[in-house]
Amino acid sequence: MVSAVVFIPLCAALILLFIPREEEEITRRVAFGATVLTFLLSLLLLVEFQSDTADFQFVERFSWIEDFGIQYAVGIDGISLFLVLLTTLLMPLVILSSWDDIHKRVKEYLFFFLLLETGMIGTFVALDLFLFYVFWEVVLIPMSFLIGIWGGPRRIYAALKFLLYTMVGSLLMLVAILYLAYLHHAQYGTVTFDLLQLHKLTIPPETQIWLFAAFALSFAIKVPLFPLHTWLPDAHVEAPTGGSVILAGVLLKMGTYGFLRFAMPLFPAAAHAAVPVIMALAVIGIIYGALVAMVQPDLKKLVAYSSVSHLGFVMLGLFAFNVEGVEGALYQMLNHGLSTGALFFLVGVIYERRHTRLISDYGGLWKQVPVYAAVFLVVLLSSIGLPGLNGFVGEFLILLGAFGANPWAGVLGVSGVVLGAVYMLWMYQRVMFGPLRHVENTKLTDLSRREVAVFVPLLALMLVMGMYPKPFLIRMEKSVEATLARIQLARPLPDPTTPGVERAGDRDAIQEVSHSATD
Repeated sequence: MVSAVVFIPLCAALILLFIPREEEEITRRVAFGATVLTFLLSLLLLVEFQSDTADFQFVERFSWIEDFGIQYAVGIDGISLFLVLLTTLLMPLVILSSWDDIHKRVKEYLFFFLLLETGMIGTFVALDLFLFYVFWEVVLIPMSFLIGIWGGPRRIYAALKFLLYTMVGSLLMLVAILYLAYLHHAQYGTVTFDLLQLHKLTIPPETQIWLFAAFALSFAIKVPLFPLHTWLPDAHVEAPTGGSVILAGVLLKMGTYGFLRFAMPLFPAAAHAAVPVIMALAVIGIIYGALVAMVQPDLKKLVAYSSVSHLGFVMLGLFAFNVEGVEGALYQMLNHGLSTGALFFLVGVIYERRHTRLISDYGGLWKQVPVYAAVFLVVLLSSIGLPGLNGFVGEFLILLGAFGANPWAGVLGVSGVVLGAVYMLWMYQRVMFGPLRHVENTKLTDLSRREVAVFVPLLALMLVMGMYPKPFLIRMEKSVEATLARIQLARPLPDPTTPGVERAGDRDAIQEVSHSATD
């Protein structure tokens, strides 16, 4: 079932190659049908997923390149389940939203999106590091073409910058992956890239630091973590609307997912050593992204910088190393995919009507396009974490985890929530309220039925995830606990002979973590 979800989009992409270029309507229908089928199959994964175990489920293993110990190994656990569902949900919405907006090279446009979907889902389900790297690199190609062909005036510059940034980090990660296989051969006599086998390696702390750095650089660029974020605003601004939605909604999550799935559990001692640095960069990113977003004159660039701030929250939660923080980070990945994806959809809707993204070119739109303004308001409140909507749950859990790990990081993180509300609400006030200052805005039309169909599932999920997060969190919990148990084993044990070191409950907590990891 997992392989079907991964490769149905690729099969559809190959079918598109045999459809005549002038048959654009058929091309769109085939692509949309394939993405809808993929989404429906992914829902079966959700229905059959067992929430009472941390083990990988729906696992498929086949020998791929036997001489080098490379397998085709895929599976899903509570960490990857909802990221796969987020991907399969956004893809049909992206194709539906661009139905009447893309008229140049339609077949190629849809081909690259379908190839991109296979790469993204494969990245989230791969259990073999070599297979993971293949899917990771596959994603770069279609996204670069989507930006470079269907993007804005500086599209070539943005596409090359995106490609170069991500490839530099990826090459270092490849070296680290090969070294892990070499270590396994040295310790066990066999070469393997299997994630579960590599967990058994005994890696000296000083070696872990170098390997963690190689993985972390690649993932930090993808997040992007400050100060490696400079490719993101250019890519977002120049990308077509669909490209921006997928870039914000899914591609950035590949970086945070990589930290949680690979960098932290494979190199736990190095991950603990990196906590002060990562937390500091996360907090800087939260505040810096919010401040820079506040002064942006361009709607799309404002949303792009908000992603730097929001993903800083995710990193803060991950490196809190507690269940609240990590579950909050996972939940916030989903929230950001929905809310920021919807914001890019909204910016694309108004851009197609006015062909400008400058905030100063708008004003008073509430009277002219009330449905659009109402949808925008709900999405905006979701993004800033209004209680009752999805963003609040993720931010609350992250801050709860951050305060437990480092109170100062929690305090500074709260300032990012306040700043986020400031720049979002100020932007909304300038765009939606006041008089209609520009004659061009009096001719704007409200959302069409097709556009409403794009936003309805997103708004519904924002409300459901905000009001009743338990079905999501309960499916993450076991996998998060198992991952944290492995990471916590690398934490130095307190010396009970040293006065003041061992606090009440420390010994029991350590024993509980050790027993959980053993189980």
